[in-house]
Amino acid sequence: MLLDGLEDEGTASPGGTGGATMTVTAEALAEGLYARVKGDLVSRPRTPLSTYRIQLHKGFNFQQAREIVPYLARLGVSDLYASPYLKATPGSTHGYDCTDHQQLNPEVGSAEDHAALCAALREQGMGQLLDVVPNHMGIERDNRLWFDVLENGPSSLYAKFFDIDWAPVKEELRDKVLLPILGDQYGIVLERGELKLSFKEGSFYLHYYDHLLPVAPRQYARILRHGLERLEARLGAEHPCMVELLSILTAIEHLPARTEVERAKVIERHREKEVIKRRLGAVVAASPELGAYIEENLRVFNGEPGNPRSFDLLDAVLSSSSYRLAHWRVAGEEINYRRFFDINGLAAIREEDPDVFQEAHATIFRWLREGCVTGLRIDHPDGLFDPTAYFLDLQEHYFMERARALFLAEHGEGDTRWPGVETALKARWRAEVTEQPDSPLRKALYVVVEKIQGGRERIPEAWAVHGTTGYRFANAVSGIFVQTDAEDSLSETYERFVGEKADFAELVYQKKLLIMRVSMASEINVLAHELNRISEMNRRTRDFTLNALRRALVEFIALFPVYRTYVDGWRPELDARDVQYIEWTIQRAKERNATTNASIFDFLRDILLRRYPEHTNERERAVMLRFAMKLQQVTGPVMAKGLEDTVFYVYNRLVSLNEVGGEPERFGVRATTFHLRNQERAEHWPASQLTSSTHDTKRSEDVRARLNVLTEVPEEWRKRVKKWARLTEKLVTDLPSGPAPSPNDVYLFFQTVVGAWPMGPSHTPEERTEFQRRVREYMGKAIKEAKVRTSWTNPDSAYDDAVARFVDACFDPEKGGAFLEDVREFKGHIERAGQHNALGQLLMKLASPGVADTYQGCELWDLSLVDPDNRRPVDFALRARLLDELDRDAAKDRPGLCSRLTANLDDGRAKLYVLAEALRLRQRRQDLFRSGGYRALDLSGPRASAAVAFAREQGDTVIVACAPRYTWSALESPEGLSGAYGSTFLDLPEAYAGMMFRDVFTGRQVRPERGPGGVVLPLGPLLAEFPVVLLERSTG
Repeated sequence: MLLDGLEDEGTASPGGTGGATMTVTAEALAEGLYARVKGDLVSRPRTPLSTYRIQLHKGFNFQQAREIVPYLARLGVSDLYASPYLKATPGSTHGYDCTDHQQLNPEVGSAEDHAALCAALREQGMGQLLDVVPNHMGIERDNRLWFDVLENGPSSLYAKFFDIDWAPVKEELRDKVLLPILGDQYGIVLERGELKLSFKEGSFYLHYYDHLLPVAPRQYARILRHGLERLEARLGAEHPCMVELLSILTAIEHLPARTEVERAKVIERHREKEVIKRRLGAVVAASPELGAYIEENLRVFNGEPGNPRSFDLLDAVLSSSSYRLAHWRVAGEEINYRRFFDINGLAAIREEDPDVFQEAHATIFRWLREGCVTGLRIDHPDGLFDPTAYFLDLQEHYFMERARALFLAEHGEGDTRWPGVETALKARWRAEVTEQPDSPLRKALYVVVEKIQGGRERIPEAWAVHGTTGYRFANAVSGIFVQTDAEDSLSETYERFVGEKADFAELVYQKKLLIMRVSMASEINVLAHELNRISEMNRRTRDFTLNALRRALVEFIALFPVYRTYVDGWRPELDARDVQYIEWTIQRAKERNATTNASIFDFLRDILLRRYPEHTNERERAVMLRFAMKLQQVTGPVMAKGLEDTVFYVYNRLVSLNEVGGEPERFGVRATTFHLRNQERAEHWPASQLTSSTHDTKRSEDVRARLNVLTEVPEEWRKRVKKWARLTEKLVTDLPSGPAPSPNDVYLFFQTVVGAWPMGPSHTPEERTEFQRRVREYMGKAIKEAKVRTSWTNPDSAYDDAVARFVDACFDPEKGGAFLEDVREFKGHIERAGQHNALGQLLMKLASPGVADTYQGCELWDLSLVDPDNRRPVDFALRARLLDELDRDAAKDRPGLCSRLTANLDDGRAKLYVLAEALRLRQRRQDLFRSGGYRALDLSGPRASAAVAFAREQGDTVIVACAPRYTWSALESPEGLSGAYGSTFLDLPEAYAGMMFRDVFTGRQVRPERGPGGVVLPLGPLLAEFPVVLLERSTG
């Protein structure tokens, strides 16, 4: 087959005699090329040891990023980790709203600036991990692809690029895109004169405030013909410009319709409409009379406010467009394009289409081929139609890009053998990765995914990726510093304060129902109608009503325990976990809906598990499979919006647990669980990222570390919140809907102020004012995300204003002085233990199996809240200066430096020191941290449970990491931390007897002792000079 295909191309190699000769040559070239590229990729894999995440935007661009590269290299970072920087919506602060995959974001820098950054990284031997957004694009402004779709509908060159339902349930939307951008009902907006036509350089446009929309090309004729006799009277029938205009009108009226989807007609329409625009622009430029005529017509079409009938002409133009303007509130129920979650300005794209994949990744693959980018972070893979296939596509294209670069370097652009070589290479690659699941080519390109794992969920083994971005680890490493014994006490305090008992599972269920009813009703309606059509295919299921099917579907999604499954049509067997999730959910749905015919749930289950009825034909199977795969794209957004963006602002028992990927109903993480997860990662995903703060975290790592101390002082916390409630009760507003803020929101406020209050005992008035502003803005966002008393879609200004006044009053020295002073005193009471927690979780991250990630600015204390608070500017000059000072001081006197750092934890230098020393250890011991073994270590003695320790081993190389936890009582005791751990021992393997270790931080040499139970290290002396322990086996 391969030979026949190549022969049919009829091309010959240079000097050859025909297709057959070329085929042999191509195959021979391909075989040699394959072996060389594979050998290069396998022998020189590019896997980071550590990453440093930066947020690029107008305020921090390529040039500024280049300036910090030397600092990052000195810090010990192996790879820069950059936010998306393809062209985005103007003013974007994050880059997740890409508008053009072929261009850099001009606000971030030019191609030359980008090249300079890449050169600086290469000079330091650093790689670059780039954040890639395959699921969606920004469509609010400057998106040429979306603009083309709005102009041409199904006949657009890019109609298949976006995930649009051109035949939706609402008949009026057939072959149109719903645009829910209006601030009021369409007719009201129209008759107020807020929609206005304009003309520029041969094209007509529609303006609605900041929105610029195309006018359908055929509607040009409606505008241009209106009152045409006026123009003829001015110019004369034989005037060249009049003749040209009439010719243009004829061409417009012969354009293929916007509903044409035949490829030839699509191309014809695209070509001819552009010719029409050029001709129209030219004739208007040549005729002032024609320009004036068009302006007159535009004034007529734009209507006269107060005269509703004057807008009929514009209404007719818009009614014939490929989009339907609507009030923004309509989106939840009628929108017919898939979105990122429920954000109308982010339209999903169809990466499953090869042309779309190529368009969206061409620039990225060029950067990979050039070595500027060395790895990819994939945003929101759960939104993709088939993530498993997408990751394989990434790896295959990466291999082919490397092969093509080598081929062109040796044979040049003009060598006609490349198509045949390419075909042979692809066949060879696919055969290897299919037949050899452990082939290194499956993961030749470093790829990590932003995958949120619920419960015991694991990454599918079939994914050609190296792991996740580390949300699961962030929650685990924070969770080991939660005193699990305090759960009952803190639960009681919370429930008494808010006046109700919280059922977390029921809350998640109800909030997912809310999301499906308010934000994503349209997606549910589409799925329900598709399921109804499927039921009609079989006489045994055709009696299921649409409403019953919709209820079953909603129930299934609301109860589904994880974000999504990964059913596809090309793998012979379903993943066992996917089967378990679906079976479990169906059973729970039956139990909760005892009066519903159970067979309707069985019907849904069988479709999702590819258990098709007998005699189902291939077309019907394809319809059922597509339904299952489209449903998978909906369960994730419903979970994300219901859990992360709603429940996490409602269930406020201990908000340090309310983190992306977290499970707040599970009170902390046991050390055994932490070790098991580390062991699993070391064995299966050794290059998965480890994070503790990101641009998406609800609270920074240091806020969580401080709040976790509340679990060590539950009775003190109970007394304080009661006192604070008394001190602030007069600041609460009584509204008809209830107190504002509600007790639940007040409880969130108290934790927020305690957790994010800046380090240190005293602060300037400016610092206090800034903190007040940050808390006010945070609470304003939190109450809307909670969707209880107010929301983004249905704001209650009275409640919003009352909460803002409450926050301001609490920070007012006159109104809230007593409250503020007591909070400040309590914060000081737990602050030092929080700092020890923060250093401990940092050490655990840096020593654990995986790629340690640092979020920008977190080298020093960072007490940030959710975005935009966690995206504030970073003072890199300060950090670089402090690092230089630490290096100079460490070179003179490490033990003395450690003692000084410990005595003054407030300035954050201790955190920077831990980070730098551990990252540099990773650089020195690369083999250990890439593939070393993991050994959980036990402790013995009175505070054995109050520390977590493990060892990493690779040949003769050994490191030991130990972090104390639950340190509040030890720090408060007269004997201090070292004395409190004086009788506690780190239990080591027998093989460690006789080894000498060097403390990476203090530089001290220590040798294990033999105690009654075996080989040990006394923990007290190790903590005498520094709060955490990192030992490296000494060879000298």
